Amino acid sequence: MTHRIPRGIVAEATARTMFTLTRHPPAPELAEFVEYHWVLRWDLRGKPPYEQRVLPNLAVHVTFFPGASGVHGPARAVFSHRLQGRVQGLGVRFRPGTFRAFLGGPVRDIADRAVPLVDVFGPAAVAAAESVRSADEDAQMVRAVDNLLIANPEPLSPAAREAAEAVESIARDPGITRVAQLCADTGLTTRSVQRMFAEHVGCPPKWAIRIYRLNDAAQRLVTEGDPDYAGLALRLGYSDQSHFIRDFRTVTGQSPAEYLRTARAAAEREPDSDRT
Repeated sequence: MTHRIPRGIVAEATARTMFTLTRHPPAPELAEFVEYHWVLRWDLRGKPPYEQRVLPNLAVHVTFFPGASGVHGPARAVFSHRLQGRVQGLGVRFRPGTFRAFLGGPVRDIADRAVPLVDVFGPAAVAAAESVRSADEDAQMVRAVDNLLIANPEPLSPAAREAAEAVESIARDPGITRVAQLCADTGLTTRSVQRMFAEHVGCPPKWAIRIYRLNDAAQRLVTEGDPDYAGLALRLGYSDQSHFIRDFRTVTGQSPAEYLRTARAAAEREPDSDRT
């Protein structure tokens, strides 16, 4: 079954005209920690600023951007960033459940907030950020950040590996819609799963399941044309449409109909551009 990775770029068709986004694998030594590096570039000189929204997800992201570098914990709210001028930078998307090896403490401590790079990675993070800023090509950015990360982590503990595997169970199986099902899949008690997620993932397991379901919903709303909301709720495992709408609003800040209208309005405003 396909491994789902909630990316959640709102109004993605329009976003692709505002910036370029490329993804790169990490160094082999980091493969069990890092899902991928993402390199973002935009050039909006002479153009109005653009506000990009991203749906919440479970991953810890470490970013190296002018004025926006930091360690970003798993989020429960839509993230918004203002793009203006000419900028390049790199972000690291960590496998949910693995960042404690870098943080040295429970991941719940950075949930819903960002902390400075140097608080986690020390002074070497400043040099890595400067290398990213001045790089001429993606490979230079990736190499500088890989070197920083390789110097920092402890080995992935058995508990962290178990947490990462629990999240991947959710990612592989859309049929997991309740914590009880996740407990059955992992063989752990409800209390054990809750403690494990707080320590290593940074959010409750119920929220983790919701994030995957509602990212799926957001994608389907945009790609399926005129959606049948009741049918979509049923396909996502909800017992009724109203429950689905409440959860969707909690994650995205909008009802499904409002979210779809926003995405369509953004697409209609899409400017002429040769950027991809």
